[in-house]
Amino acid sequence: MARSLAALLLLLLVGTVASGYQYEEGSVGRTFFLQHDLYPGSNMTLHFTRAAPGAPSLPRARADAIPFTSAKIPEILSLFSIPAGSPAAAAVRSTLAECEAPRFPGVAAQRCATSFESMVDFAASSLGTRGIRAGMTKLSREGATPRQAYVVESVVPLPVIGRDMVACHCMPYPYAVFGCHTTTAAVFTKLGVTPGTVAVCHFLPQDGKLWMRK
Repeated sequence: MARSLAALLLLLLVGTVASGYQYEEGSVGRTFFLQHDLYPGSNMTLHFTRAAPGAPSLPRARADAIPFTSAKIPEILSLFSIPAGSPAAAAVRSTLAECEAPRFPGVAAQRCATSFESMVDFAASSLGTRGIRAGMTKLSREGATPRQAYVVESVVPLPVIGRDMVACHCMPYPYAVFGCHTTTAAVFTKLGVTPGTVAVCHFLPQDGKLWMRK
């Protein structure tokens, strides 16, 4: 039986976001659908993966003093006492490779921010103002949620000044790193669960942030 889930879910239009960031298999970030599918009473099967305890966030001065390049991987692994052949080391290599990759087609600006301050600065610079706010996906229930069917209770578009926004996603690393990119996606408030978008879209995972003008 489909469950109703009271939640604030932010939606991204993949067609315009063109994000290269990867999400956990089966998570809401990997579930794609169309806007016309998003309406009260519609339903879909989703898996809300809980954001794991985040890596420590470093002050910008500390983060900027640490090498953040594939050329210094041995030094980085040594600094954080990470065994070279471990899954954690593979995550470091993967994140650095993704951060150093060419900008994804259709994305005006893209950056990996190694501190909260640098993430805010990137968002403000991209949006052309320091007057910005961040939206996040929030669930009303605590604890793990299995992959199951949900039904949408309501859909309320959020007003976004200028339509352009900056999406930031947490990336696997010894400390907090945010993969950020510009987007002109539409954003919706949803109480419950389910589809939506003229282009292809997906929900913003719980550990992501969507920056927009106030």
